[in-house]
Amino acid sequence: MSDHDHEMSELEEFRAAKDIFFRDDPQSPLLSSARREFTGLAYYPPQPLLSFVVIPEVFEEPETLEMQTSDGQVREYQRWAALHFLVEMTAQTLTLYRDPEMGHLFLPFRDATSGTETYGAGRYLDVPETEDGRLLLDFNYAYHPYCAYNENYSCPIPPPENRLPVAIRAGERLPEDAPAH
Repeated sequence: MSDHDHEMSELEEFRAAKDIFFRDDPQSPLLSSARREFTGLAYYPPQPLLSFVVIPEVFEEPETLEMQTSDGQVREYQRWAALHFLVEMTAQTLTLYRDPEMGHLFLPFRDATSGTETYGAGRYLDVPETEDGRLLLDFNYAYHPYCAYNENYSCPIPPPENRLPVAIRAGERLPEDAPAH
């Protein structure tokens, strides 16, 4: 089995575990009525070309940004670094944020699929650090915020600087027959 095959089976394992969490865990964002009918989240097929190892361009003086949330609140994040990558031979940039209290890195984004094939308010991506300080930007792990499944959650909405003009057809998507919202 090649490294490529191993990576994809790791992705499949991740997705299967997430489906079990959504269906069975008390912390699941799904309402109990939705859990009974839940057959699994919808995903794009794995896209190896939408996985990048990037060097973060860390901002010298991180600014604080107030991010709007789905329930009309605001949350503060620091603009931590710019991430540069290529999609369809076109240079793209996203801003990576840091939670000023917990220190977690946070990457919310919208793209050309938002509101049609994916949740209208955008998706999130966890960005793990590699051993050499670079970051893994793997859109195959992009996911909808919990407020896509339950309006009782408060989810930060990606700011305008994190709206990509290209379609990122990787990661979580709306079911083919679902109305986009």
